[in-house]
Amino acid sequence: MVIANSELILNEDGSIYHLNIKPEHLAQTIITVGDPDRVEQVTQYFDHIECKIKKREFHTQTGTYKNHRITVISTGIGTDNIDIVFNELDALANIDLVNREVKKDHTSLQIIRIGTSGAIQADIPIDSFVISEMAIGFDSLLHFYDSKNVQLQEVSNALLKHLDWDENKSVPYVVASDQKLSNHMQSKITRKGVTVTNVGFYGPQGRVLRLPLQDKELNKKMASFEYNNKRITNLEMETAAIYGLAKLLGHEAISMNAIIANRATGEFSQNPKKVVDRLIQYTLDKIVSQTS
Repeated sequence: MVIANSELILNEDGSIYHLNIKPEHLAQTIITVGDPDRVEQVTQYFDHIECKIKKREFHTQTGTYKNHRITVISTGIGTDNIDIVFNELDALANIDLVNREVKKDHTSLQIIRIGTSGAIQADIPIDSFVISEMAIGFDSLLHFYDSKNVQLQEVSNALLKHLDWDENKSVPYVVASDQKLSNHMQSKITRKGVTVTNVGFYGPQGRVLRLPLQDKELNKKMASFEYNNKRITNLEMETAAIYGLAKLLGHEAISMNAIIANRATGEFSQNPKKVVDRLIQYTLDKIVSQTS
């Protein structure tokens, strides 16, 4: 079936609308970062960079690291941007953009998020690494898709009850990481976690400047939640959407979190850029070790 011009939007040069890149610019291994400036923080370690493309907050560079071709792309902040990035990445890999038809043979991408995050458990130290084995979305993105088959409904139901969830908020959805990729990225310097993806940085994450909160105890309730001996470890703003869309589209995804704040203790990293840099180098070496 031919996809209409209004649904699959291309630029005059044939590139995908928001990302402004073409299929030949895309590697099968992709690193996503929130901050556009972090793209070059990753690619500074590349042996070679073949292309650099920018449009809006979406900055893309593709090159090689130890002979492994990798694309690094910035998503900006939030799950709404993840919806754009993941649908367009998948279109580049799995839709014939000239004929506007889905390809017969599916290409599975390996997508690895490198981002910052705040811990909500006092025993998770600043400057440590958490790999999200499960993500809980407080946004509503995944509910716009036929997605029940990738959601862990039992966890969501237990969480709703534990949090005494306000009915005016979106129902949280829960999605697991890609198990094989998750296992590979682990080591003695990482810990497994359950990550909450929030819809904002201030009120939704329990920060108070001038506005009062609907539930000022929410972070404490999340910290005390436990399901099958798993507890919520950290907060950020993209992972649940990444996991949900990756599973729906047939891609592998994992989220690597640099813990630069601890909300339970009130601490903040003295050098967050250095912590992220260590996570970048760790992740790059883990990527290439898959084929070594």
